[in-house]
Amino acid sequence: MPTRLLLIAHGATDATRRAAFPLDEPIEAAARTAATALRPETMSAHRACTAPERRCRETAEALGLAAELQPQLADLDLGRWRGKTFDAVLATDPAAIAAWTADPASPTHGGESIDEMLARIRPWLEQQRQAGEKVIAVTHPAVIRAAVVVAIGAPSSSFWRIDIGPLTRVDLRGDERRWTLRGIVAAP
Repeated sequence: MPTRLLLIAHGATDATRRAAFPLDEPIEAAARTAATALRPETMSAHRACTAPERRCRETAEALGLAAELQPQLADLDLGRWRGKTFDAVLATDPAAIAAWTADPASPTHGGESIDEMLARIRPWLEQQRQAGEKVIAVTHPAVIRAAVVVAIGAPSSSFWRIDIGPLTRVDLRGDERRWTLRGIVAAP
């Protein structure tokens, strides 16, 4: 049986609005309302899963999903940048931001590089493809970008060329050979 994987980005948080590197924060009230409104558009699935962070768990709950926690879906570890705004880090360490956005192997923030995250997501995606089920996964924009890069076999340098906003849905289809990107739907 072919696999259908619907990846849903968590709802907006205070960090989203401030353009900050996130901490483990709740989703905004408006994001909860928007996620609840998406329930009718969410496919039926054999199973649902979520990243362990609060913003993902709350989004899954608002979507009406009884989702199991999957540590592999955790957000990109941003090390010492967590909680800081992009502009603040850019003002104090522009070379680190430049290196991080230009080199997927760079963990200049003391956390996880893009290449390391891709290596973490690759086996998780393979497990989903081999299962041959319909799966909904609520996770982070960075994780969804990584999944798209892996699914379409794009180079890791393309990670930053994929824009995934709050509550964006990405539909991947898999068979015994490969993944296919079926669609990307931004939140209304």
